[in-house]
Amino acid sequence: MNYFRYKQFNKDLITVAVGYYLRYALSYRDISEILRERGVNVHHSTVYRWVQEYAPILYQMIILLLLARL
Repeated sequence: MNYFRYKQFNKDLITVAVGYYLRYALSYRDISEILRERGVNVHHSTVYRWVQEYAPILYQMIILLLLARL
């Protein structure tokens, strides 16, 4: 399935932003600022929507990968 279809931003950018939130417990504004320093202007509410939409999907993908290793 293509979960990132019809998104304005690249799927790699969305994955990195959600990963920052999950891994380092940064605020949405902090993640927005980090991305802005790297040349991508993203509003903090956009990061919030990404986390709400993609965190459960990424979590399930990680669980499936870990189970496949067993």
